[in-house]
Formats: sequence, C-alpha cells, structure tokens
Amino acid sequence: MAETWSGKSRGTVLGYKIFVYAIKKLGVSAAYSLLYFVATYFLLFSKKSSKVIYTYFRKRHQYTKTKSFVSLYQSYYKFGQTIIDKIAISSGLRNRFTYEFDGINELKKLLQEQKGGVLISAHVGNFEIAEFFLDDLDEKAQINLLTTDFEHRAIKDYLESITLKSSIKFIILKEDLSHIFEINAALARNELVCMTGDRYVEGTKYLSALFLGKEAKFPAGPFLIASRLKVPVVFVYVMKEAKKHYHLYARTVEVKHRDSEGLLKSYIQNLEIMLKKYPTQWFNYFDFWGDYK
Repeated sequence: MAETWSGKSRGTVLGYKIFVYAIKKLGVSAAYSLLYFVATYFLLFSKKSSKVIYTYFRKRHQYTKTKSFVSLYQSYYKFGQTIIDKIAISSGLRNRFTYEFDGINELKKLLQEQKGGVLISAHVGNFEIAEFFLDDLDEKAQINLLTTDFEHRAIKDYLESITLKSSIKFIILKEDLSHIFEINAALARNELVCMTGDRYVEGTKYLSALFLGKEAKFPAGPFLIASRLKVPVVFVYVMKEAKKHYHLYARTVEVKHRDSEGLLKSYIQNLEIMLKKYPTQWFNYFDFWGDYK
C-alpha cells in the first residue's frame, strides 16, 4: 500500500546545503546539473512515490508506459528545479529569472476593494515564490499562509539562515479553531490569506469529488472557510515554464455563500486545466487517489 500524506515534507538539511553551495559557487544552471543524479536516485530508490506518480501519468493522463516512465523522471527533475529556484530567488537572485503575469488585474482589483481576499492554490508549480510576484503588484500586499505542513524544523531553520527574510506570515490550523479569528483579523487589515486545497490528512474532515477521472479526497477546511467569509476568492498558481521563467495565473471565482462543494468543483476544474498544461508539475508524491488501498 502506498502511504497517504503524513503532513510532513521530505528532504534533509544536507541535501539543501549541497544545492545552496552549488548555487553560490557555480550558479543556478550548474545547480540544475546536479538534478540529473538526484532525479535518477529518486527514480530508482524512492519506490512508493515513484509508483504513485507513475500511476498518475498512466491512469490520470492516459500516457503510454514509456511516456509515463519518462514523465516520472521529468517530475522529479522539475521538482528539484523549483527547490533550487526558491532558494536562489529568496537569496537575492530574483533578477536572474523572468516573470509573466496572467490575471494580475484580478489581484489589483481585489486589493482595491479593501476587503482582503482568499487565495487558493495547490502543490503544483512553485507557489512559495508568489510573494516575489506580489512585490511587483503592491509592496504593501501581505500574504498570510494557512498551513498544517509541519516541515522539518531543521530545514526551515537552515533556509532562514541563508535566505532573505520572508514577508509571509503563517497561520497554523488549530483544533480549537482559533485560526478563524486570525484569518478574520488579517482580512480586516486588507491582507491576503492563502491556503492550498489539495492535501487531505487521514482522519480529518474531507470533501470527495471526481478529479482527473477518479474520485479523490480533498481537505474540507479551505473550501468551508473560503465559502463563508464573504470576501473575494482567487485561484492562484505559479508555474515554471522555460529554464528560468515563471508564469503566474490568477482567476477570480464566483462563490455562493456556504457552498463549499460548489467551490471545490470550480477549484478542481481550474486545477485540471493547470495539470493538463503542466502535467509534470504535480508534486503530491503520495497515493492521492487511493489506487493502492
């Protein structure tokens, strides 16, 4: 059985240190070259994640066996690039990359309305660099990230020691629901609250819906919260295209009050569009559809 998502990201401090050293001493392109070995390692030895991502290409996208295998390797390689890019951009090398804004007026309008807003994204592309896009939009734009992702503390501490201080504030989901008060306070300050809608943790409340041809579980929280706040809701993705080029997509969605299932349906439709255009940038390396249960 392939495992479900545990709420914790993979990786080691040593791995990040190697990438940081390569970026600083050799440059971003040279750091990319290390990924040929890293991607091959994961392809051969990370059996659980390889199995589920191969199945994602084979069953969800209907690829041939050969194309699925090649795409699996490309997925690992692309994921490694997004990590390197995140480190490089947040270390002051933002000008080494180019950026394209698609729907930027949606975000400008949202901020002008002075209501705050909810951004919903997913673990596709490289949303973690979105704050650097928003610097161009409005230097006063404040992002609050709603998260349950307890990433290894050692990795976070190391990255914070070698990168520029992030302006993102974190709102941690709590069992006593006190995070709701933090969200409302942020919106009252005309700030943006961002959440991802594609990682359900076993044992928590979920919504089920058809996604890429098969029923899948999605965390209920983001859709319950966003459908009740009476503020603008925007789907946002930051996708990697050419070697050092990123494309930000922002799409405002119509939300009926308390219609969490309707919001989920719109989210899935938008996410499917992204994945059909960028299939190798689906970075949920666990049994998302329950194919192996």
